[in-house]
Amino acid sequence: MKGILGRKIGMTQVFTKANKVVPVTVISVEPNIVTQIKTKENDGYEAIQLGFDTKREKLATKASIGHTNKAKTTPKRFFKEIKGVDINNYSLGQEVKVDIFEEGEIVDVTGTTKGKGFQGVIKRHNQSRGPMGHGSQYHRSPGSMGTMRPMRVFKGKKLPGHMGTLTVTIQNLEIIAVDLENNCLLVKGNVPGAKNSLVIIKSAVKANGKTNEKQELISYQVEGNEAPLTPNENDALEKESEEA
Repeated sequence: MKGILGRKIGMTQVFTKANKVVPVTVISVEPNIVTQIKTKENDGYEAIQLGFDTKREKLATKASIGHTNKAKTTPKRFFKEIKGVDINNYSLGQEVKVDIFEEGEIVDVTGTTKGKGFQGVIKRHNQSRGPMGHGSQYHRSPGSMGTMRPMRVFKGKKLPGHMGTLTVTIQNLEIIAVDLENNCLLVKGNVPGAKNSLVIIKSAVKANGKTNEKQELISYQVEGNEAPLTPNENDALEKESEEA
């Protein structure tokens, strides 16, 4: 088991040399710092605590500053524990980077879903509405509260209420690319959360160490050019090479 903290940047798509379009989520992963190592002797379980996203010392509490000073690092905005790791492979103050993952590796991604506020049953529970005309008295209400005899509403009845801001884990997502230069991961599919929200990437608990075959991506970057070519420029370049 291994894990790292990052921020969801957004979604895009990449193209493989097998003529496939792969939707991916871009996750920015700055180096995480091991701020605490928990052992069975002291804490009753084994885990590492990772600190992510540096913030100004002025905005940090004295307790938080003292905690990060033990790891000889700056105050952090987020602290999360990763359980099931081999603590012998980590040391206090160690940097954890994106290179702990490989392309084709299967991971689980945890995030907090977007908050929708107070919503009705149609949006919150995907229920159907009634007729909107012809004198109908039933439009977007929850409907029957239950049978007459109990004289109460049963627990679990789907009613209006607060929607979103739930901790959700999407399992068995494939890592398409690992960008060491920009500290980014490209994960196949979508992950929960809004843009710039915190996500946790961990080894998949159901994959049993399975790794998919690496997919070769098409790059429009030309040596000596900083800006990537547009599809029209790329076609023109290929045509010139064929004529030559």
